[in-house]
Formats: sequence, structure tokens, C-alpha cells
Amino acid sequence: MVVIGNEILSGKVADTNSPFLATELRKLGVALRRVETIPDELDDIGRTVRRFHERFDHVFTSGGVGPTHDDVTIEGIALGMGRKVIRHPELEAGLRAFVQGELNAAHLKMAEVPEGAELLPDESLRFPTIRVENIYILPGIPEILRRKFAAMRSLFASAPYHLRVIYTSYSESMIADSLNQTVSEFPDLLLGSYPKMGDPEYMVKLTMESKDDGYVQRAFDRLLFLLPAGSVVRTE
Repeated sequence: MVVIGNEILSGKVADTNSPFLATELRKLGVALRRVETIPDELDDIGRTVRRFHERFDHVFTSGGVGPTHDDVTIEGIALGMGRKVIRHPELEAGLRAFVQGELNAAHLKMAEVPEGAELLPDESLRFPTIRVENIYILPGIPEILRRKFAAMRSLFASAPYHLRVIYTSYSESMIADSLNQTVSEFPDLLLGSYPKMGDPEYMVKLTMESKDDGYVQRAFDRLLFLLPAGSVVRTE
């Protein structure tokens, strides 16, 4: 995911889009591999999107698709993909129907797309999602981004991750050997260890994930056996 916006880098606005997308993709069995936040600069957008396009199966951008001077995502993606920016006739027609009057330059900017882009219809919103090859161009406004993703989430469904959780009353240093041995015996396991400060119930939350339900269950059983006696508070 490429998060685009000076307002994010300056701290004026907090990014809630990447945590949302990470959570929703995980539910679908998709791993979000990288999030990069960049300014509203054409060359930076072009280079980053091109690099992500070549490296990952799907790329999402958020931000910079409005009608103002700093909305340069479309132009930046076109630059990175070696395409021209064109005015899409379908978008222009939709804008004319919506505005019901003369369109100004700001309106017409909303009809611009990289040449060859596809439009993914969205019944819940008037404006479709723009896709350029494997790049999905999403707005920065969280409420709209969430609605747009909901309309196309079925495109990304994969085999789900299976999750087991262990809460321990011991510190990481006290259970590290158990974790290391489990990972050694189950190298494909996604094992996370998350300390919690000041919680009277537990000190560390352990998460175990795999797309193979039987595999994660065997690893879960093994770790429960390896953890020090009396260290487990509860499991999920």
C-alpha cells in the first residue's frame, strides 16, 4: 500500500487507512507486505508505485485524487507507468449528469485517469474505483475508502489464515526458549510475540497463524507443552 499525502507526513492527519486495509485483507487471507508513506510529489509517486507494481500482486494507493492543486496521484501513477493522463469520457459524462451545469477545471480534473485505466463500478457511490493494471487508486478520505474497498473486496479473497492465541503472565525473556524451539520445529508458522505493559492480566500475547489449520493446531499444542508451568493465563 502506498499512502500519499503531505498531511500524513506532517502529522496534521493520522493515517487510519493502512490499518484498516491490513485488517480487512488479513480477513480475506491476504498478507499486506509493505506500507510506504510518501509526499505529494510526482517523481516520488511515480517511482514508488512503479516499484510496488513490479514487486507485488496488488497495489493500493490512498490519497491525492481530489480536485485541488496537491491532488497529483493520477499524474504521478501515469508518470510511473509510462502513460499519458487522459480525460475518461465515462467519468466526464457522469460528472456532467451530477453537476447539471457547466463543469469547471476542478470538476474536469476528477475525470482524469492514466491512459488505459479500467473503471470498477461501485453501486454505493457515484464515482467508480480506478484500476491501472494491478494498481487500485483509492481516495484518502477514510469513509469513502472503506466503502470502495467493501465494493471490491471479493476480488482479493484467498484461503483464510487460522489463528490461535496464548496469553502468558511471564515476560518475553522467560519464554524466549519455548518460542525459539517452536519456530524451529514449525518453520512455516507465523508466530508473533507482543508484550503488554501495565496489564494486570497478562504480560505477553502470543499469536500463531497459518493457512493450514492442522499445522497451526499442532504448533499451538507444542508451544503450550513447552511454555513454563503456570505461565499460561488463557488461550483463544
